[in-house]
Amino acid sequence: MSSRSLLIPALLALAACQSPNPYKSQSLPPPPVPAAATHPAFDPSAYPAAPPDYGRYRSWNWTGTPGTGAPAGPLEEAVSEGLDQVGLRPARPGAAPDLRVTAHLSSEQRTRQVTDYYGGGYYGGWNDPWYGASIPVVRTYVVQVNVVRVELADARDQQTVWAGSAEYEPSGNQSEQAKSLRAAVRQALSGYPPH
Repeated sequence: MSSRSLLIPALLALAACQSPNPYKSQSLPPPPVPAAATHPAFDPSAYPAAPPDYGRYRSWNWTGTPGTGAPAGPLEEAVSEGLDQVGLRPARPGAAPDLRVTAHLSSEQRTRQVTDYYGGGYYGGWNDPWYGASIPVVRTYVVQVNVVRVELADARDQQTVWAGSAEYEPSGNQSEQAKSLRAAVRQALSGYPPH
């Protein structure tokens, strides 16, 4: 290859660099700084809320019950026992409680599945595709469960500070159902106070 054949493209490229740029930069001056930016106010939404101090919650009362009398019933008795086990005591008469307690018991349906394996016998010869195979049989059924929900709210600002739930199958006599209810309430309160 001759030096002329290399020189001509190089000169053309150099000439293209010497032509004026058709693109001109234009910009407007930046807008003035807003007055609020020079003196920012405290924005509480910019920071996460401080976690509640669960150590200061010691007494409780039922939501909507100004005095000490709580509605009598199996759910309320079970919740009262459960709160006692986690270190919360009913508020004294005339004293403001630290927590307001709400408890609900509802009946809901749940779908359960059970898988049984049938077969597994050794039918036919060793080259039979079903030799030693077991066949899964899946059965689906619906059960009725009782769901216990317990909610604790700060008595000062009525903000919920903790909530828990658990469920149990209502079966057996009245004594067994009461025992299952107490066990479900203990399970619902097992996460209080959070670590």
